[in-house]
Amino acid sequence: MTTLFDSYRLGDLTLPNRVVMAPMTRVRAAAGGLATPSMAAYYAQRSTAGLIVSEGVQPSLVGQSNPGTPGLYTDEQVVSWRPVTAAVHANGGRIFAQIMHGGRVSHPDTTGTRPVGPSAVAATGDVFTPSGPRPAPVPRALDTAEVPEHAQAYARAARRAVDAGFDGVELHGANGYLISQFLSSNANLRTDRYGGPVAHRIRFAVEAVSATVDAVGAARTGIRLSPGGTFWGVEERDVPELYTALLAELARLRVAYVHLEATAGEDLLRELRRAWPGTLVMNPVVPMGARQTGRTDADRWLGLGAELISFGRGFIANPDLVERLRTGVPLAPVDESTYYQGGDAGYLTYPTHRYTAAG
Repeated sequence: MTTLFDSYRLGDLTLPNRVVMAPMTRVRAAAGGLATPSMAAYYAQRSTAGLIVSEGVQPSLVGQSNPGTPGLYTDEQVVSWRPVTAAVHANGGRIFAQIMHGGRVSHPDTTGTRPVGPSAVAATGDVFTPSGPRPAPVPRALDTAEVPEHAQAYARAARRAVDAGFDGVELHGANGYLISQFLSSNANLRTDRYGGPVAHRIRFAVEAVSATVDAVGAARTGIRLSPGGTFWGVEERDVPELYTALLAELARLRVAYVHLEATAGEDLLRELRRAWPGTLVMNPVVPMGARQTGRTDADRWLGLGAELISFGRGFIANPDLVERLRTGVPLAPVDESTYYQGGDAGYLTYPTHRYTAAG
């Protein structure tokens, strides 16, 4: 019977266990979107994960969603990431960069430019800016001729990620950001080849993934999806058809993995598992404030056919999460006030458990 602690072959990588550290925004980057020594220490502390997926990394300035997030679109950013990937590798870990284009979930106060999206429809809610939360602005709708350039941005960032020492990349196709906006039926009101029927709404995602595969190889390319999710006000019609069609195209491209959030009912998620012939990373989505480790859901999804299981908030306060799951040591509580406050407190200050022969 498969367990979380069995090894797994992912492309050219041998993962020592099936625990994935999910991508989590921590807004600790320096000015100019540069990675920092503290970020190197943070990821190195968590390198016992079978695979780390980094926080969302913007592929362009207009693609930046939040202030304080890192980028992969300048030579200086590439150089700043190399100590991070080197620290993870020195500690025996493996790390993919999550490439995240925020699309309409951004603000001119953050980037100095108007956000773009598939249509001129604002996201629901406030977005983060350097001066605090502000209502999401109406984005500029991309012209048809501009759309491929934004798909190519993922590929350019992927090349830079590999140059920076990352083992691969994960395209952020979930949670209401740009790829998710194109999949949406209310953020995407286009009538050209990128909007309307399912085959058109998946086109941007497929073009972004295809360009990335061409740039760095299928074995180094994954994608995260949130079927039926409503983040930032997105809605999706025909969810089973939409994602079945998208998975068929991803299978044709032979990407390394699909990373699914449990944002839909279990029947649909099982259907998508059957539709996807490759490696599935499942994120069971433990509710905010929950004290459980998520181990029960992880084991159940392994039994349902997922190859890898991702954990998010558990890794924030528990750098040694893998060993805590293995031994049953309770998880340390997380201080949610430090998620995005910057600095090393609540970032590098969570200790590992002092293990004994008894656990």
